[in-house]
Amino acid sequence: MPAADDQNNLPPEVSRDPAATKGKPMGFFQHLEELRWTLIKCAVTYVLIAVAIGIFLKEFNELLLWPLNHVKQEFPQLVLDLGTTTIMEGFTVVIQLCCLGALAPAAPFFLFFLGQFIAPALTPKELRMVVPTCLIALGLFLCGAAFSFFFLVPSTLRVAAEINQMFGFITRWTPGSYYSLLSWLTIGVGASFEFPLLIVLLVYLGLLRVATLRKYRRHAIVAIFIIAAVVTPTPDPFTQTMFAVPLYLLFELAILAGAWVERRRQAVD
Repeated sequence: MPAADDQNNLPPEVSRDPAATKGKPMGFFQHLEELRWTLIKCAVTYVLIAVAIGIFLKEFNELLLWPLNHVKQEFPQLVLDLGTTTIMEGFTVVIQLCCLGALAPAAPFFLFFLGQFIAPALTPKELRMVVPTCLIALGLFLCGAAFSFFFLVPSTLRVAAEINQMFGFITRWTPGSYYSLLSWLTIGVGASFEFPLLIVLLVYLGLLRVATLRKYRRHAIVAIFIIAAVVTPTPDPFTQTMFAVPLYLLFELAILAGAWVERRRQAVD
């Protein structure tokens, strides 16, 4: 069979048969090709989710308005309806909802495709850590985003409404300002909730010791409140504390998880 012979005579760098390259190191251009296809799959998935959000944009928008509608019930004397101030603001909101709204649903697929890309370079022990790590990362992000959506965003809106009511200001909130606040808080808080996983990974790699974390616990508290002040858009200390408290609890949880990882590593050694 000449065709089979020709295929077998091809070097691994140009052979497209997966069996031909199995167990052999990939060439530089093969890595680039795999990276290209990984990025393409991520982009296609992101676009499809963004299009789906665009199709059901009205229902998606009603879901995102829950924090505002919840606060409106507490201040019936204030007009908290959103209103556009420029002609193109409505189009900007549509793009913002589709583009930013697709990030969270697409994140699990991004992690899966990335795991497929790096899997050949991992040892069997490291490979067993990929799926749990990805699931924990996704769970932490969703917990942070949900905490922000149901607690921090309503708290921020409530503080703003109370200030307007105290000074007798006329509220003229725009969709752009509302969705920017919503996006910044949900994505920012969701990303901030990932830091305990980063701490545990550093302990697992031997780059950080649990004793160091315990020694600098007071410094970590200061750093957590600085992060809370940066992520929360208002100077309201109550909202910042609401964000800082779960971050500190996650820090303590990371210390416990890191101690368990250290004991496991010492037992194996």
